[in-house]
Amino acid sequence: MFAASCLMTEDQFLCSICLDVFTDPVATSCGHNFCKACITEHWNINVPYQCPNCKKLFYTRPELRVNTLISEMAAQFRQSAQQKASSSSSEQQAAKSGEVPCDVCTGTKLKALKSCLVCLDSYCETHLEPHLTRSGLKRHQLIDPVENLEGRMCTKHDKLLELFCKTDQMCVCMLCTVLDHKNHDVAPLKEEYEGKKSELGKTEAEIQQMIQKRRLKIQEIKHSVELSEEDAGREISDGVQVFTALKESVERRMNELLDTINEKQRKTEKQAEGFIKELEQEISELKKRGTEVEQLSRSEDHLHLLQSFRTLNTAPPTKNWTGVRVSPPSYEGTVVRAVNQLEETLSKQMKKLFEAELKMVQKSAVDVTLDPDTAHHYLILSDDGKQVKTGDVKKLPNNPERFDCFICVLAKQSFSSGRFYYEVQVKEKTNWTLGVARESINRKGNIAPTPQKGYWTIWLRNENEYRALDDPQVLFSLKSQPQKVGVFVDYEEGLVSFHDVDAAALIYSFTGCCFTEKLYPLFNPWPNNNGKNSAPLIISPVNHTE
Repeated sequence: MFAASCLMTEDQFLCSICLDVFTDPVATSCGHNFCKACITEHWNINVPYQCPNCKKLFYTRPELRVNTLISEMAAQFRQSAQQKASSSSSEQQAAKSGEVPCDVCTGTKLKALKSCLVCLDSYCETHLEPHLTRSGLKRHQLIDPVENLEGRMCTKHDKLLELFCKTDQMCVCMLCTVLDHKNHDVAPLKEEYEGKKSELGKTEAEIQQMIQKRRLKIQEIKHSVELSEEDAGREISDGVQVFTALKESVERRMNELLDTINEKQRKTEKQAEGFIKELEQEISELKKRGTEVEQLSRSEDHLHLLQSFRTLNTAPPTKNWTGVRVSPPSYEGTVVRAVNQLEETLSKQMKKLFEAELKMVQKSAVDVTLDPDTAHHYLILSDDGKQVKTGDVKKLPNNPERFDCFICVLAKQSFSSGRFYYEVQVKEKTNWTLGVARESINRKGNIAPTPQKGYWTIWLRNENEYRALDDPQVLFSLKSQPQKVGVFVDYEEGLVSFHDVDAAALIYSFTGCCFTEKLYPLFNPWPNNNGKNSAPLIISPVNHTE
């Protein structure tokens, strides 16, 4: 019997409904075999009665009897198959945590190789074999093993989710397209899968591009940190050098001052010692004469007294000390001269510092040109956008960007990060205003240009009146009148500083500013005062300080 079963193929012992080895096999009149429970359940659901394999109709429900011969052969085949599965299972791997187990294995669950979207089961290598060999099962759709195959079934109609509704952006079954999603734009899952996969490919490429940009930004930031470290090191070195020089200069001037004062004191003391020595010597001589006179006055020798009287009665030669004085030395101007020398040294060091600072900010030089769309109708701009002066009134369109009362013009260029620097020639000007302004400033009507209103500017009025237009305004004086003004902005640091380029000196700084918008360079040449202020403001190329 077993030999006969071995001559039969594996397909002949599998029920086409449950796809497992027959249990209580029964045969229909058309010659096809099924598990008794499988065909009974099938006919309980499906009417009229029909063979699942050849579709033959039975007008009355067939009476089913177990085929003893086939049952015994199936039992022997099941035993042989289990022995074979047991033997092969030792070579296959049991499913680990996170891996999909075979749904058919009993006992140790082996790792599934595929999942069937028709059977809604996952199979190991042994139990997958029918899907690879049987013609009926070859048509089933196999995918890489996944869990929760029930989730691929329509919960409403218990049918496979094999379509995608583009209208509602959800997966649906065939029955959904007839009922709930009628007349919707529907496509097969595979078609939509390919489209979405293509989109994911583009998204992945975009993400990789974004990652690359951020990596480049990281490199840029790291490079900025390296440059900052270099700048910091250079600043520390320069600062230590300057303050060491100042310290040495202070110590040197102090020592010179002390030496001068001590030398004068030593001279005074030496003079006083000389006078005291002479006086003490005269006192000694006078004491000696006094003793001799006293002794002579007591003498009873008439001849001796008369002979010595002429010599002893005359006072010994002494100096007239009436006009002799020891005057304290004059120290007037000694400290002042020392401080002046120190100040001169400090000024030289400060000039070196300002030159170094100017050299640093000039590295942030940008090309700036004037924007005619913002210019007040009194202003005349050069064709190259580098010069501005006042002239006769012109008829210009009153666009939102144009100033109508404040006689100024903005640059075309704006800056919203980093550092920037530009220079403006103010030679032969008696009045001007320079600085920067934020994008949202009010450009219409009378304007008080203060930081609170978005302006960071300084001005010259009446040839020598310099003011920072802060709130309140700051009046300051300069040693010399600048011929060229450099404007430097550090956006993140919140700094706007103005420099006398030729003197390499700092004019004024706005610090602690909070910038949140684009900043535009601002220029105001002020009106022509009977030809006295006719020179233009000129945006000059930056000649880097050596």
